[in-house]
Amino acid sequence: MVTRMGMISAKAQLLAGSADWPTYLGLLAQAIGGIILFAFISSWVFGREYADHTIKDLLALPTPRFAIVLARFMLVTLWSAALTAVIYLIGLGVGAAVALPPASAAVFWQGTITMAITTCLTIALHTPIAFFASAGRGYLPPMGVAILTLIVAQIIAAAGWGEYFPWSVPALYAGMAGPAYSQLGMVSCVIVILTGLVGMIGTFVWWEWADQT
Repeated sequence: MVTRMGMISAKAQLLAGSADWPTYLGLLAQAIGGIILFAFISSWVFGREYADHTIKDLLALPTPRFAIVLARFMLVTLWSAALTAVIYLIGLGVGAAVALPPASAAVFWQGTITMAITTCLTIALHTPIAFFASAGRGYLPPMGVAILTLIVAQIIAAAGWGEYFPWSVPALYAGMAGPAYSQLGMVSCVIVILTGLVGMIGTFVWWEWADQT
């Protein structure tokens, strides 16, 4: 498959001893491009009260449900961004520790930009996970959805339609299928944004109108 071959090629370069900073930074961005990492955070934040059976106590508070959901979305975003920053800094430290060949400032700047954009694209896709955590009332349904989307994203990307499937876009942008497939158009970004908005609106509507008894 195209996606798998791109990943194997990048790993092969590292294992063969010809590793360099562009390849290494690309692997860091690809690690962020998978939905699973942020799905854990979103599933925990939106599904914890259901799993702990404390949702009634939460909804009994005078705080509007809209504010509760908005605060949770903000928390997931901050946690995801902080986790990405930690991964990136640790990754730079590991790269320096294994003595990768020196690279120019432009290489690190481009790697940082790629990581940041990949993170934003992936964070935008956590809202459907939040909806399934709320509608599924726990952790397992959203994680099942996340794993399913990851599998489907691999298949669709291999078929050459990844730029039109939102969960394939972050990994493709990060270069998982190779540099030739990382140049995505505006359509891909719009699809990701619309998917995020649909997930967010669905979560708000669920918390406002769904039976919470």
